[in-house]
Amino acid sequence: MTMSFLNPVTTQTWTNGRHMVRCVKVIQETWDTRTFCFMAEQPVMFFFKPGQFVTLELEIDGQQVMRSYTISSSPSVPYSFSITVKRIPGGLVSNWLHDNLGVNDELAVHGPVGNFNVIDYPADKVLMLSGGVGITPLMSMARWFFDTNAAVDLQFVHSARTPRDVIFHRELEHIFSRIPEFRLHIVCERSDELGEAWAGFRGYLGLPMLELMAPDFMEREIFCCGPTPYMEAIKRLLRAKGFDMTHYHEESFGATPLAVQEEVIEHVEQAEAEAEEFDIADMISVEFRQSGKSVRIHPDDTVHNAAAKLGLHIPKACGMGICGTCRVPLTSGQVEMEHNGGITDEDVAEGYILSCCSKPLGDLVVEY
Repeated sequence: MTMSFLNPVTTQTWTNGRHMVRCVKVIQETWDTRTFCFMAEQPVMFFFKPGQFVTLELEIDGQQVMRSYTISSSPSVPYSFSITVKRIPGGLVSNWLHDNLGVNDELAVHGPVGNFNVIDYPADKVLMLSGGVGITPLMSMARWFFDTNAAVDLQFVHSARTPRDVIFHRELEHIFSRIPEFRLHIVCERSDELGEAWAGFRGYLGLPMLELMAPDFMEREIFCCGPTPYMEAIKRLLRAKGFDMTHYHEESFGATPLAVQEEVIEHVEQAEAEAEEFDIADMISVEFRQSGKSVRIHPDDTVHNAAAKLGLHIPKACGMGICGTCRVPLTSGQVEMEHNGGITDEDVAEGYILSCCSKPLGDLVVEY
């Protein structure tokens, strides 16, 4: 006898690429932080590794803008995914999302990608360190451990400016009150202006405080995310104690830094100048098959710059091989690709490259 509840799953599963999604819920987490929940019109199971991120494709004031955000939800709730965004003073994308993105609005996302995740670095004893909105990938990991009844000894340390800035505070208290092997430590820099009482750790996370919270931190797999100064301070602390940094993992990304943009522009201009003196026989052909266009470039130039010379716009966000937005199929040829986690081993095996950080080793044909 066939039982209806054992029918096979017929919904699609998420793979790295461009997907249209719809906002189905907006949650006010703190006074300046919101969670945006997304689903697909046709059911999609959003499988990803806890800690990975997506890149949003937005149009703001008539300009295309790409911005990467960690997924804060867990793949254990597979039919939707969420990002959690803190409103940054003067921040173009964060303010636009808070002011404009609402229920039923649609947008395109690219991903999921990222090497910062608990699947690729399994451990029995884990220490999570987060600062501010850097809690989002670690929240995804903690939710995954909780939902899957993982046999993990977890110490979770979160630093915030004030008690009202603690994102996911009530959910953290709930999760960590139910499993003895999970322990939560929240550090607030100071009390808030509203005078809310705070009886927990106060000040900044340092070695004495960390040794009090997790005296065995030297034996743990460490996942860290937060503002750059926070992560640099953590790394200095760990190195001073002789911690094996192969067991330390961090996540950090955002808009392309101005210095990187200027470096790319300078590189393109220099390459163009050198190309006039470069032996044409030594230049490399890059063909974009779908567009029917080709160009010859210097061996040190990137596939992305080759496309730009032809007026082809391959979407790009970070420019450093982090976000995975510029992923394209390579039909023939080989490249040297120095990425920073923006593409999976499976994608590489299937012939994909990141155009922003791929340099040709010979003539290429790209499917674009």
